[in-house]
Amino acid sequence: MTDKNYFSENTIDPDPFVQFKTWYGEHQLCGIENPDAVTLATASSDGHISARTVLLKEHDEKGFVFFTNYKSRKGLQLSSNPRAALLFYWPESGRQVRIEGVTEKVLDKDSESYFKTRPKESQLSAWASEQSSIIPDRQYLDKRYDIYKNLYSDKPVDKPPHWGGFRLIPDWFEFWQESQFRLHDRLTYTKRKDLWIIERLSP
Repeated sequence: MTDKNYFSENTIDPDPFVQFKTWYGEHQLCGIENPDAVTLATASSDGHISARTVLLKEHDEKGFVFFTNYKSRKGLQLSSNPRAALLFYWPESGRQVRIEGVTEKVLDKDSESYFKTRPKESQLSAWASEQSSIIPDRQYLDKRYDIYKNLYSDKPVDKPPHWGGFRLIPDWFEFWQESQFRLHDRLTYTKRKDLWIIERLSP
């Protein structure tokens, strides 16, 4: 368990993006599989909430980027209600980071650039999977995959028009660190105008 005196208002970085980069960088060095896995929570315009794991593909002072099928449940929810939340939970270090904000689609050229870096099999899956739709059986999915595999057997795979990235632009962060006797440290950043205000929450 991490020393409770390590994480405080005196040691946290005044910039939440720098603080996240530090913690995320340390987590990437832990040697675990899928260090970029993060829970994404979205809600429809009438308040139906949904959560799932996605892979973080980019993060900087502009926000946090992940990619998906725009016709999937999360894609449709984000189109009708752009508010969303991310949860990074790192039991190896007794830490978690919560991020809330507004999402926007990334530029199509940026989605195109990332799509080209994916393995061809993953590119084909983006065509084959009508994500979140009901299908009759596994064979239906395999047949669709084979169709696109044959279609693109001798040429590069085009990015599907319904596939691309979202960027979550934060207006709130919480950095949580485990401590003894459930007296955990919880420090938040709230954006007010152009300033990030740091506050401590009771555990």
